[in-house]
Amino acid sequence: MSIETEDELEGLRRAGHVVSVVLRELRRRVQPGVTTAELDALAGRVFARFGARSAPKLVYGAPSEVFISVNDAAVHGVPGPRRLKRGDLVKIDVTAELDGFYADACVTVPVGPASPRVRRLIGAADAALSRGMAAAVAGARVRDVSAAVADEAAARGVSVLDGLGGHGIGRTIHEEPSVPNSPDLDDDTRLHEGLVITIEPILGAGGPGIREGGDGWTIRTADGAPAAHVEHTIVVTAGRPLVLTA
Repeated sequence: MSIETEDELEGLRRAGHVVSVVLRELRRRVQPGVTTAELDALAGRVFARFGARSAPKLVYGAPSEVFISVNDAAVHGVPGPRRLKRGDLVKIDVTAELDGFYADACVTVPVGPASPRVRRLIGAADAALSRGMAAAVAGARVRDVSAAVADEAAARGVSVLDGLGGHGIGRTIHEEPSVPNSPDLDDDTRLHEGLVITIEPILGAGGPGIREGGDGWTIRTADGAPAAHVEHTIVVTAGRPLVLTA
């Protein structure tokens, strides 16, 4: 969506705040022995506390409050009885709806000390997100944001996973424009002030290929390598973006 009023901005801020609180509370609970279902139940309680709803459940009929993807699962992992263990790499993807406004963000959290390979992957994802947000200024092309993410990933020796990326958001989860993590050189779409988008590097420590996980939701790396996913919802401005989910 494109923000046209202060009320719209305030609505998006409130939705973004819910997302940030859910992420903070779940991140604190990521430890050996906790199940992904327990994390999902906690997310539902936080949503209820704010009068918010899980956007994936509302829009797509998702089977969980949030998506929790572990190790080679890159996105859309469905929480269940799996107990986390030391060395796991957990992606917590939260999208909230509050009073008709939507916001979306993701963090990647290691369980216990991470290996050097995983630390490099997480660092690459964080750096790609920062670089992508810096490129998201009014007048820039969407492909400039995509190139910023892809270039940072390549410089750090990790792969952009095929076909995954960010999107417009605001009045539902997925709106125009698509914000891929690899530049489409034929796409001349430009960003404008007030546009609300997500930027979400989804990177693999191995190759770029992906595969379906077999449950109708989960997407995994084709080679079984660890994946990292980080994301913020932002408002495009003439300078630094306004981060709604910080």
